Amino acid sequence: MQQQVIAWFEREGRDLPWRRPGFTPWGTLVSEFMLQQTPVARVIPRLEQWLQRWPTPAALAAEPTGEAVRAWANLGYPRRALWLHGCAVAIVERFGGQVPSNVDDLLTLPGVGPYTARAVAVFAFGGHEPVIDTNIRRVIARHDAGNADQGPPSTARDLAAMTALLPGPERSPAFNAGMMELGALVCTARNPMCEACPIASDCAWRAAGYPAHEGPKKPVQKKYEGSDRQARGAVMAVLRAAEHPVAHDEIARAWPEAAQRGRALTSLLADGLIVAVDDDLFSLP
Repeated sequence: MQQQVIAWFEREGRDLPWRRPGFTPWGTLVSEFMLQQTPVARVIPRLEQWLQRWPTPAALAAEPTGEAVRAWANLGYPRRALWLHGCAVAIVERFGGQVPSNVDDLLTLPGVGPYTARAVAVFAFGGHEPVIDTNIRRVIARHDAGNADQGPPSTARDLAAMTALLPGPERSPAFNAGMMELGALVCTARNPMCEACPIASDCAWRAAGYPAHEGPKKPVQKKYEGSDRQARGAVMAVLRAAEHPVAHDEIARAWPEAAQRGRALTSLLADGLIVAVDDDLFSLP
């Protein structure tokens, strides 16, 4: 099963910037932050721009935090930009400007959780670690357990399941990447293409006749249009476009609904994504 996944990945895996020889550990860390909840097609151009401007942690750490937030533009969930800037500062101050290679050190960086720490250790440094994301969890749930859906995440359970499948150190990075790619392209949530799957012949879910998922359903994502998230985005767009503090009246023109605008300003201030320069003036940090 391991060799089938690796061979398929070497043949069918997408040509993505972070998979190319010579891609830096810093680039890997940035890409992992950007790829959280954002499609690959939107990440690639922003990643290239980011790394041209800030090719090293030191380059980003030398800039104000607000510049990272501004450069994040429309990728969404802009707290990731704050965390990346915090990572850059921590890497410079505590790791001599070099992205650390082991999971424990990576976990000390702002915004870096178990998935990101292992992904950087494996994909940037060839570490022998299990990487777990939604796609990998779905492949394991179907192939090994015969379940249509991966169910709620459990760090201990999911890491144990992937560790049991992991090949030796030389092949584990390719296997991790292959399992992730298999879930992203073939063993998809809604329309799995079993005829193209390299491990379909011994898939427990397929052998059982594709039984429907009986566990709890995932919560439905709230509509973006007209939401508080959209209001936050509208406020952030005004501030990113300005080179000076912005008055409340200008923000009000971007989002006229007063109660929602107030919630957006309050939450953005609490998250540290904007600062109040005066009672009526706001700017990026």
